[in-house]
Amino acid sequence: MTMESTLDERFGGTLAPDAMLPAQFFAALHGRGDLSAERRLVVAVLEDALHCYLKYADSENSKQRQLFLEAEEWIMGDHPTWFFSFPNVCDTLGLDPDYVREGLAKWLHKRRSMPAKPAAAHTPSDVEPVEMDDDDRTLRRASGA
Repeated sequence: MTMESTLDERFGGTLAPDAMLPAQFFAALHGRGDLSAERRLVVAVLEDALHCYLKYADSENSKQRQLFLEAEEWIMGDHPTWFFSFPNVCDTLGLDPDYVREGLAKWLHKRRSMPAKPAAAHTPSDVEPVEMDDDDRTLRRASGA
């Protein structure tokens, strides 16, 4: 038995980092069987906003850039009387809105401070088609993208 496995057994993952990918977070939320229809709707609203924010942060396409800006405005906004405001959605899901905002701001800063990769010249035969899963299709239909 190694020292590493002993620590994992003793502390049961309490030393694990608190960082989580969006796919991991939403997979955990979707995997719970006790989600009511209302709670699933709140998860879908948050998931769509985070999807637009993360995917289109550096987009030069005007429609995609608009989706990013709308998601950013919603995430940074504070409208306590609006049920689907970002703070209310986070509260409904047991999340700290300031912590989520801080994480997104750090992610965006890190992404924008990285040097741009040179665009490789691709021909249509070089690009492999990407398969979309059901969640991607649902988000695409919902966002109109």
